[in-house]
Amino acid sequence: MELNDLLRIAGVGLVIGVLHVFFEQTGKKEFSFFLFFLAYLYISIELLMFLRIFFTEITEFFSWLSMAM
Repeated sequence: MELNDLLRIAGVGLVIGVLHVFFEQTGKKEFSFFLFFLAYLYISIELLMFLRIFFTEITEFFSWLSMAM
């Protein structure tokens, strides 16, 4: 995981937060809920990609460790 990935997720969070406040103030709560639902799906997909990378690196480490013995 790189700094760009973290900044992208933080940026999405900030934009979602600002849009949520905007939609709540204008009385469009259904848009606010739909926006949070889409953001939750996006962050979940990003998390799954990071977990895949993490477990791949852990598997490579253990395979390297077993070859060293």
